[in-house]
Amino acid sequence: MMTIPPSYFKEYRQSIGFSSQTAAKSYLAGKDLSAEVDYSYIDVLNLRIQEILVRINEVVDCSLKRDDMDGFCEKNIFHPYQIILKEGLLPQLNNQGRRPEDVLFSWLRGYAICEYFIPAFSGIFSVSLESISQIGDDDLKNVETFKRTPKADLEFHLAGTRLRMEVQSGFTGINDIKEHKVREARRVFEEKGIKTICTHIDLFNGQVAFVELDQIAENDANFVTRQQMEGQSVLSIDPNYFKWSLLDTLPQLEELELEI
Repeated sequence: MMTIPPSYFKEYRQSIGFSSQTAAKSYLAGKDLSAEVDYSYIDVLNLRIQEILVRINEVVDCSLKRDDMDGFCEKNIFHPYQIILKEGLLPQLNNQGRRPEDVLFSWLRGYAICEYFIPAFSGIFSVSLESISQIGDDDLKNVETFKRTPKADLEFHLAGTRLRMEVQSGFTGINDIKEHKVREARRVFEEKGIKTICTHIDLFNGQVAFVELDQIAENDANFVTRQQMEGQSVLSIDPNYFKWSLLDTLPQLEELELEI
């Protein structure tokens, strides 16, 4: 059996030009190389977001249909993109080593879908559009906006009770909520008495779930580890939380079975 002294490994790496393990790993994995941002691809992705929204708008209940989809998409897809472009943020969008085009697509898609469904939330909870405040970290001039944050998206008052809403979308039929979102909701409820509802819009199956995040126990049996989520712990959404089918009319608040 060959015995290799520990000093050999460092000597070997130095012989091929690396003074540190980090530099060697980065080079051998090609992580030190940077590709140019593909702006033509981004244009196509932005159009795909518009197409998704137009398709959804064609099938939802008539009370939700918009007749200004071109203007809506300009305001909530193309204009935000121009701000991001002007600020020079695109090369910095590399969460978990992902390509900037993919990070931008995921963020803009979620942002636009949330904006599209705000009138639905207004109808379900019987609150005015003007009373729904946006509290998420959506500063389009700050690269931190595009990194994972536990802060909820919306806030409003219902019968004197202050509520926060985390809005997220699913596109593959696998419906999860990241564990840190649940922890943040519990913290906000314990420290401020504010409840947080996660509204999960499953666009793959055309259904919407409403989950009271602050009521989820730490040892809930639905917490699982997803390898496709970089091994993160997530809450798998129980089918019983889905209370609205997108082809149907808006549900009544009492149908959501929320403790609010």
